[in-house]
Amino acid sequence: MIENSKILQDSHGRDHTYLRISLIERCNLRCTYCMPEEGVKLSPKSHLMTYEEIFEIAKTFVNHGVTKIRLTGGEPLIRKDIPVILEKLATLPVELSITSNAVIIDKFIPVLKAHGVNKINVSLDSLDAEKFKHITRRHEFEKVYKNILLLVKEGFTVKVNAVLMKGFNANEIIDFINFTKDLPIVVRFIEFMPFDGNKWDMSKLVSYAEVMTYVHNAFAEDNIERIQDAPNDTSKNYKITGYKGSFAIISSVTNPFCDSCNRLRLTANGQLKNCLFSSGESDLLSALRAGKPIEPVIKKAVEAKFKVRGGMDTLKKLQEPKLHSNNRSMITIGG
Repeated sequence: MIENSKILQDSHGRDHTYLRISLIERCNLRCTYCMPEEGVKLSPKSHLMTYEEIFEIAKTFVNHGVTKIRLTGGEPLIRKDIPVILEKLATLPVELSITSNAVIIDKFIPVLKAHGVNKINVSLDSLDAEKFKHITRRHEFEKVYKNILLLVKEGFTVKVNAVLMKGFNANEIIDFINFTKDLPIVVRFIEFMPFDGNKWDMSKLVSYAEVMTYVHNAFAEDNIERIQDAPNDTSKNYKITGYKGSFAIISSVTNPFCDSCNRLRLTANGQLKNCLFSSGESDLLSALRAGKPIEPVIKKAVEAKFKVRGGMDTLKKLQEPKLHSNNRSMITIGG
């Protein structure tokens, strides 16, 4: 038996208590930074985790110290057995949350509430319907916008995630912050990150410093409040005095939070990724199906985690395509 306290601790002393589980590789949107224009090769259905396998793997992680599980995709809510998955995972002693594009989330409000899923992250990269159509290649802005308002009304804790890109939505930063004026939501600006097929380069990046320049140009210094970040937080948090909500910046590229990282990712086909930036994967599903213990695979994967961004510890390395082009497309990793 592997000692509980060690299996999820890496060689840099970081304990991993947060597991993100992708339920599906498919999505009802086609966001350009997430999915290549030509699409992605999907795993055969037989290669994807069943709900029983998701539960067994999740239970193992919880037994060894995971206290938070977030369900992602693709779009997790288009998986047909999502109510069963939620029911099973809700029996574990963890905080259960979900990331969604919110296109169809209104249909799932009762089942989310029934299984204690109170925290919802919604992906929304523009408050302009035409821009939304351009980035997602779909006409679903009104649905998403109305469903965000509905989630707030229904008492959910809502975070809106916006990936910033120069020449596209950087000019909406203040609009997004003003979105928090009358709504108790958190808008989080995410730096554009490199994944297979998303045509990343530094020229498209809107950095943490640039976001704050927009903020300081729009609001008086005395009205910009720095909020205390939570332990292991990925974001730097702020609010505007008098606003009901707040905003934050996730600066994975220019100012990474690797020192306090406590996150692991499980793909829909049962591969463990110890870092979002890493191309390396460890096969948990094959071991499980072969009747072998998965703890040794988990332990080896966690111990091998690099200190910073999958080994890309400088911006120069990050700009070298061969170092990140072997990583999956974001849709097949899990948001």
